[in-house]
Amino acid sequence: MKKIFLFLNFITISVLAQQEKFQSEVILETKLSCRAILVDDERVWMGMDKGRYGFYDKRNDTTIISDIQLVARTTEFRSIAQTKAAIFILAVGNPALLIRIDKKTLEESVVYREVHEKVFYDSMQFVDDLNGFAMGDPVENCLSFLKTNDGGKTWQKVNCELLPKVSEGEAAFATSNTNLIIKGKSIFMVSGGKQSRVFVSEDFGSSWNVYATPIVQGETMTGIFTADFYNEKIGIIAGGNYEKQDQNWANKAITKNGGKTWKLVSDKEAFGYASCIQFVPNSKGKEIISVGGTGMYYSDDFGKSWIKFSEDKAFFTFRFESEKVFYATGRNKLVRFQIK
Repeated sequence: MKKIFLFLNFITISVLAQQEKFQSEVILETKLSCRAILVDDERVWMGMDKGRYGFYDKRNDTTIISDIQLVARTTEFRSIAQTKAAIFILAVGNPALLIRIDKKTLEESVVYREVHEKVFYDSMQFVDDLNGFAMGDPVENCLSFLKTNDGGKTWQKVNCELLPKVSEGEAAFATSNTNLIIKGKSIFMVSGGKQSRVFVSEDFGSSWNVYATPIVQGETMTGIFTADFYNEKIGIIAGGNYEKQDQNWANKAITKNGGKTWKLVSDKEAFGYASCIQFVPNSKGKEIISVGGTGMYYSDDFGKSWIKFSEDKAFFTFRFESEKVFYATGRNKLVRFQIK
């Protein structure tokens, strides 16, 4: 009995120590909904609801929220990406509007527009200062896929004949700008709904392979909601059932071969529905953080076990500034977290 007590006491101390690793500071509290965040050297940029974007100036400790003058106030921006010169935000819904914002002048311009009753873009990333990609729900029989090779000045939609076909009821979820990940020459896209799969290109989108996953699927609001890759081989997918957010089985899986096969981790343990998951930089893929409908969680063993470090369910997305600092946002706030 004494040994059991000592063991349980050791576990309690270990959990408390992990929770104390995280310190938080509220940067902004105001009425907003944000699912798109990007951190650069000077600013934390956000795409928001009500046709707005904003940024936090880290050096001056000031925050600015602005209306995009070129869109309706009902527009919601859920994708964000950058080049050295500009920020790009992409709206969900019809019409799809991709806005370029000059980092120096904050001048706004529409660089892509698409009108269709089914149009709905979910995620966007740049590889470098010239090449970028965006993905969204099917308008025809493939995931929508945009590309630019001139730094975002112009964008082209890739023909479905050059992309893998999707199943009936298979789409994507615009929860945190994490449906599209690029590592090296590899592009990873994830789907959900009636079927939940990973679409992989190892040549910047010239050819594709599609791989099944063990994530719960088959209903409209089930599947992969978020993904991240540490490198071209190690990746994680997460999500679950949006309508049953406490359900914590078949909702998180790891790959170590570039998405070809996936293994469920911590099944029936740790978090339920996940909105955003990210590898901690410079952790060799061992350290991971997740936010979503059951709080904020941290793993330091490739997702095998997790510690809940916050009960807060208001965060939709987050991004790292460094291996020790990340910014999280979602419902009505922006918060800076530091890992000790």
